[in-house]
Amino acid sequence: MLSAKTICRIGVFYDGSYVAFARRYFYHERKLGWLAFPSFHRLLEDFLRRKEQGYSDYKVVYSAWFQGLFPASEATEDQLRSERNNYDDLMHAGVEAKFLPMSQSQGEKGIDVALAVDAMQVGRDGKIDVAVCVTGDGDFVPLARALMKDGVRVLAAFFEFQQADGKKSFINERLRNAVNYDLNLNAIENDKDYKAAFAGLFRKGP
Repeated sequence: MLSAKTICRIGVFYDGSYVAFARRYFYHERKLGWLAFPSFHRLLEDFLRRKEQGYSDYKVVYSAWFQGLFPASEATEDQLRSERNNYDDLMHAGVEAKFLPMSQSQGEKGIDVALAVDAMQVGRDGKIDVAVCVTGDGDFVPLARALMKDGVRVLAAFFEFQQADGKKSFINERLRNAVNYDLNLNAIENDKDYKAAFAGLFRKGP
């Protein structure tokens, strides 16, 4: 039985490249602005308030961003500027930036493993009640199952859209079927319960 004062502790684990693709889509193609992490966390808290009953409050207590990072010698000026702006956003939102080295020839290596190890450590240490995996990658199915085995509920938050050039963002159905909850961030734009929250997700500026 939950105490009346128990807080639902939420951990958010960002698949950085996946989320960065969506942020660029919302900013450049939809002209909505940059997805703001504090507003996103508040939306997650509200969503889980509706799903997880019996808690007195719902709070993101841990969040981390996992992405490959080019060395300065291999990055373009635009990449460096974009990475710096993103890092500033993460820092001000209290999201831990956990970058791994990346090269032009090999691309990202080890990101999925790093995210999974971190999520399992945080989950098994009893620091969170719900893990939010912001990704659509089916490779995270074993992570979701392992977390749930340890009593941590799992929410897959994802983006579902197609750019003008045909590139798509989506969730792997195996992952969607494996988790306790799923949240399509694009679908809530027209959901009466979340329209206002969706509109507040974005900030203008560089």
